[in-house]
Amino acid sequence: MIVQMGTSKVYKPWIALVSILALAAPLAASSLPPLTASVPKLFPSVGVQGNSDAALSTVRRQDQVARNAQSVMTRLSPEEHLRRGAIYLANRAFEEAREHWQALISYYPNDPRVAPALLGMARSYFQERRYMEAYSDYDRLAREYPATKDGREALNFSAASLLRLGKTSEAADRYVQYINRFPDGERIDTAHLNAIDTLREADRIQEARSWVTRTRQRFAGTPTATNALFGQLRLEISESNWKQAITTAEELSRDSFQKGVATSPSEVAYLKAYSLERSGRQAQAYSAYLAVPGGIDSYYGWLATDHLASVADGRSRGFAGDRIQIVKAQIDLVSDRYPIPYRQIIINEARARKLDPRFVLALIKQESVFRPQAKSLAGARGLLQLTIDAAQKYAAHAGMASVQENQLYQPETSIRLGSEYLAELTTMFPNLPEAVAASYNGGEDNVARWVRRAKQKDAGVFTSEVGFEETKAYVQKVMNNYRVYQQLYTADLKRK
Repeated sequence: MIVQMGTSKVYKPWIALVSILALAAPLAASSLPPLTASVPKLFPSVGVQGNSDAALSTVRRQDQVARNAQSVMTRLSPEEHLRRGAIYLANRAFEEAREHWQALISYYPNDPRVAPALLGMARSYFQERRYMEAYSDYDRLAREYPATKDGREALNFSAASLLRLGKTSEAADRYVQYINRFPDGERIDTAHLNAIDTLREADRIQEARSWVTRTRQRFAGTPTATNALFGQLRLEISESNWKQAITTAEELSRDSFQKGVATSPSEVAYLKAYSLERSGRQAQAYSAYLAVPGGIDSYYGWLATDHLASVADGRSRGFAGDRIQIVKAQIDLVSDRYPIPYRQIIINEARARKLDPRFVLALIKQESVFRPQAKSLAGARGLLQLTIDAAQKYAAHAGMASVQENQLYQPETSIRLGSEYLAELTTMFPNLPEAVAASYNGGEDNVARWVRRAKQKDAGVFTSEVGFEETKAYVQKVMNNYRVYQQLYTADLKRK
């Protein structure tokens, strides 16, 4: 999927927060300041960042005195219910967020802010992966408020909910319904791209190809048209249609890789080389792999180097060795950028779960740059940037009776819980660390779909199918880190 709901730790809660705050105040979404400033700017009484620990503590104290003798939330103003719900959502306190939105809906059934409250409810369920409940609220919103932006958003995201529920054909039809009903809708471009990939997942291959053509015609000269062609390249590779894949990759390589394009020249070059190799054109594949730029920051360069050895003949194998030596020299120059803090904790927790400590280090470097007090806009905390809902899910398995938000800043707790999560993901996606990294950032339910959609057992092909721009970039950075740590350290984290 080129674009679904935005994601960070699976689904960016701050996108929902920005939307809800925009609807709760007389500001257009495009005029909103960055999230770190949006809550206090729109609601001066907050006085702190909406996703900060202080803001969360403040609204919890306020809620303690806003309940009646039966512990039911009393009537506040619609704006205040939205404000508190938004702060809870930013901190992934889903039940508390929904309590305020439900209070608004119950106390003010005819208020125009019922629609954004319903949207907040649906998005919170979606972020919590309770897709049936998300679909129910999205569907209600689409039916009851069809003339509003919230209603249009709901129709689009109801398709995303159906997709997560495994109802791929129904999801594809919903995307097409959105396109037909709202030809100038806010998400019309991504709806076209989602239709292509969802039709693929529904095994409606010819329809998917038809939508590639329609999308390229409607959005000619734009990133959306390029992304549609990229969708066709991935489709042809998944169907092992190597001749057409090579032709499509060549056409795509001549396109403009402007901002908004969901692929890169290196990725396209790698996919062309892979298609040449699978089609039996080894000499051409060798040249194509060699053309993929190398270096420690080139994910597809690493993969291309791995493939070179398998397609090279005796005379050309030396070139692959030269690429390896160049990268090793680059790593030596920047080795101080790859430290191993918390070494013994990482070794202990990783060994207990049969994980490679170097992979854990690669994730920590990308997640927090080894800062234990780090906190993201999505409410993720600590070295491994765990959200409280994820931490609570794995606490018992990790030998912890319970866990609170402030404990996630403790290195021992973060590494233990993060390793527990990684162990489960490794079991789900064995021998494919790219899928493990993608799951950590973009959700294992999404990754399972991307693995199925790729069909090919190749790490680079899988990565090309990663449907969130942020997650794809994350995977490549984590894997680059991992490769460097493997070059520098043994599995016991001793310097080679």
